[in-house]
Amino acid sequence: MREVIGEETSEQLDYEPARLSVIQHVRLKYACRACEEAAAEDGPQIATAEKPLAPIEKGLAAPGLLAYVIVSKYSDHLPLYRLERILARHKIDIARSTMCDWARDSAAALKPLYDLMIREVLASKVIHTDDTPVDVLDRQLPQTRVGRFWVYVGDRDHPHDVFIYTANRSRDGPMTFLAGWGKDTRRFLQADAFGGYDGIYAGQAGGRVTEVACWSHARRKFYEARTSDSATATQALAYIRLLYDVEDEAKALVEKRFDGAAAPAADQGEAQRRLAAIRLELRRAKAVPILAQFKTWLESRQATAGGPVLPKSPMGQAIAYVLNQWDALNVYVTDGDLAIDNNLAENALRRIAIGRKNWLFCGSDNGGHTAAVLFSLIASCARHEVDPFAYLKDVLTRIAAHPMHRLAELLPERWSLAKADT
Repeated sequence: MREVIGEETSEQLDYEPARLSVIQHVRLKYACRACEEAAAEDGPQIATAEKPLAPIEKGLAAPGLLAYVIVSKYSDHLPLYRLERILARHKIDIARSTMCDWARDSAAALKPLYDLMIREVLASKVIHTDDTPVDVLDRQLPQTRVGRFWVYVGDRDHPHDVFIYTANRSRDGPMTFLAGWGKDTRRFLQADAFGGYDGIYAGQAGGRVTEVACWSHARRKFYEARTSDSATATQALAYIRLLYDVEDEAKALVEKRFDGAAAPAADQGEAQRRLAAIRLELRRAKAVPILAQFKTWLESRQATAGGPVLPKSPMGQAIAYVLNQWDALNVYVTDGDLAIDNNLAENALRRIAIGRKNWLFCGSDNGGHTAAVLFSLIASCARHEVDPFAYLKDVLTRIAAHPMHRLAELLPERWSLAKADT
C-alpha cells in the first residue's frame, strides 16, 4: 500500500472572457392615504424615491461600460467597429455610432475635471509641448483634411498631460492655450523649433516665457545627415553623447541615494528636487565646458570658416540648425528643473500616433475635442500608474454628484492616494 509522502504543485494561467450584466434601479413609490382623502380634489399625492445621478442622463450605459469603451479606444487603440464586433460576441448589439455618442457625452461629463487639469498645467514653471497631425472627416470636402493634437506636459508639481485639439497647425493654438502664462513670473517652454511659438517667446501671449530647445531634435539632424558625412556626424554625435552622460550621472547619483532602486512614491518629490540640484551642479561643472568646445568645433566645420562642410549639404544644414538654436539649446544648463530634451512631450504623443494607425481619422472637429479630453485623462492615469478602467468607472459613477469645490479629489494622483488609504 502506497502512502502520500509529499506533493508537487504546478500552475497555469487561464482567462475568462469579460461579462456584461444588466443593473436594475428599483425606485419605490410612496402615497399617503390620509393626504389623499384630505385633498381628494387634487388627486393622489405620490412621491418617488430619487433616481441615482448618472454621467449620461437617461443613458443605457452604466459607468463600467462607459469606462470600457473609453479605455478600449483611447488607451488600447481599438476602433469602434472592432469594439462593436467584440460586444457582438457577447450577444450585445451596440452600434458604433451609439458608442461614439457615449464617448462624447462622457467627455462632456468629465469636462470640469479636464478644465481643472488645464489650470494645473498652466501653473507649471516648465511645460513641455509638441504636436502631431490627424486626419479629420469634413462633409464639405471630398477628402479628409488635417487637424492637430497638441500636448502640454506639466512639471513635477503639476503632473498632468493635457491634450488640445485644433483644426489646423496655426500659431493660434499655442498662443491661445498659453495666453497670460508667465505674466506673474518667468516660465520655461520646451518645444521644437516650430515658428508658431516665436510670438510666445516674444511676449505676445502676455507672459515672460523662455525658449528651451531640444537636444534630441539636434541629435536627429546629425544622425539623418550621417550618410553624407559620416566623420562629422560621428564627432557631433559623440559630443551630444557626452552631454547625455552628464544627465545619466545625475540620475545615477539620485538612485544611489535610494540604494539603487527607484524612489518610492512617498519620496518622489524629494527625489525630483534632489535630481534638479545635482543636475544643475553637474551641468555647470561638466556640460558647460563641453558645450563651449562643441560650438567652437561646429563653427570650425563650416565652409565660411575654412571648414569642409558646405552650407547646402545635409550636414551643413544640420550644423546651421544647431547654431541657430544655440542660445535655446543652452538654457537647460541654467536650471536643474529643465530637461535636456523634449522627449516627455514626444513620448506623450505616441498614444496619438499608435491610435491613428488603427482608427485612422477623427469623424469631425467635435470628435477631436472629445478625444483630447479622454486622451488627457488616460495619459495622466498612465503618468501616475493608475488603472484607467478602475479610475474612469469610479469617477464616472461619482462625478455627477461630486461637489465642485472638491473636484481636485478626482484628479488621478489624488484619487490613487485616496484609494491606497482605504
